[in-house]
Amino acid sequence: MAQSVAPPTTGPAAPATLPVRTVLPWAVFGGILMLVLLYFVGAEQGATALLSGTDVHEWVHDGRHLLGFPCH
Repeated sequence: MAQSVAPPTTGPAAPATLPVRTVLPWAVFGGILMLVLLYFVGAEQGATALLSGTDVHEWVHDGRHLLGFPCH
């Protein structure tokens, strides 16, 4: 039977730190993307519509109901 040998541990492992400069642009991009998606799901209809027609409404119709937005 084979024996397994665990490597010696020197203490608890510390989590890796991420500099704010590398995370901040991605966080801003993600926030803007979420706001745009929230607009198209929640408000792209009627008087606030940026696009004419009902194409966007039909694409996000089920998502509107899932998130609790009234649409008709």
